[in-house]
Amino acid sequence: MVKSAVLVVKRPGTVPRELLRALQALDMTVETWTSGQILDPAAGRAPRGDILLASSALSPQTIKAVGGRFEGVPHVVAVFADDDFDTLEPHVRGGLDYIVPPFLPVLVGARMGTCLERARAEARADLLGYERELQIGREIQRGFLPETLPTRPGWDLDVRFDPARKVAGDFYDVFELVNRRRLALVVADVCDKGVGAALFMALIRSLLRHTAEHSGLQSLIVDQAAMAGDGRVIPVVGATPLMNAVTGTNGYLTRNHMRQGYFATMFFCVLDPVTGSLIYINGGHNPPVVISGSGEPFRFLEPTGPAVGVVPDCDFSLGSVAIDVGDTLFVYTDGVTEARNGAGEFFGEERLLALLREPAASATRLLDRVETSVRGYVGKAEQSDDITMMAVHRREEE
Repeated sequence: MVKSAVLVVKRPGTVPRELLRALQALDMTVETWTSGQILDPAAGRAPRGDILLASSALSPQTIKAVGGRFEGVPHVVAVFADDDFDTLEPHVRGGLDYIVPPFLPVLVGARMGTCLERARAEARADLLGYERELQIGREIQRGFLPETLPTRPGWDLDVRFDPARKVAGDFYDVFELVNRRRLALVVADVCDKGVGAALFMALIRSLLRHTAEHSGLQSLIVDQAAMAGDGRVIPVVGATPLMNAVTGTNGYLTRNHMRQGYFATMFFCVLDPVTGSLIYINGGHNPPVVISGSGEPFRFLEPTGPAVGVVPDCDFSLGSVAIDVGDTLFVYTDGVTEARNGAGEFFGEERLLALLREPAASATRLLDRVETSVRGYVGKAEQSDDITMMAVHRREEE
């Protein structure tokens, strides 16, 4: 139901009296403004109402600008004509509703009711169209995630992926490298959420995977690929695609997309399934945790460089760690620790580490435990961020 209206005219004193009386007879609250008053940069209060009724003497561009200055969004924008009906033509061609004399209360009320229903129908159609587009986007984005996870004797691998919206900024990937001798594993978090983050997720995932899969065994950056950040010599096989993928992606983003302001934290590692040796780059990501099967303290895989897409020509160092029999690598995005309950309190790192201290016989059981705990903590509160987790467990070969 229309309860309030804002009448906008070109000059003071040009509101049709019959229209004003008709609106008042309908028990509507009416404000009268000139377009100059609304568009004045020094104007304090902005107009507010269910319907914007603008004089057809105003140009379509002016009416659009006036609508942009509203406090909130009017349900209906319509034009009214007094004597000169020719002024209606450009507005009607532009899709605006209109009201014409005689301005009798019953006619004005019926016309505005029709305008309101049309506006609501268009809004519903727009919303349904947007929902369809988002669903298509979600299906396309799902295509960027692996349908199945590679398996290796003696290893359990599992993931959890729960977007906060229909499309996500988080992503994960698992693929084979070096003639199937290595497994590449990626967990990344593009800043922000929604459609923009999802588009950059697709771009970054594609750059990383394509570069890694098409890198030869000879490194473009041999010195860095062979050394960890502290100068230790680390396993070289797999280091080339790892280093080239991250530095190449960072270079592309900083050269071409700095102005968009999107970047990604990521953990990208290459695993030797035979020896359990793992080399990695942590680009500004929360440190993954290596959980010892023998009860030793956690090992945290700290950042070896900044987030990808932030610093041009920056150096990324390689880290390395051994995953022994019984050990589990746990990688996650900050949607886990920053999950909020109804009171707005974070799930937190302390709760997460307490869950990781309990022994788990497989990657799946560990992720089930963490997922159940996070969901229980959040309860009916709205999920505030994407949640992605990956677990890699080394067991005895059968």
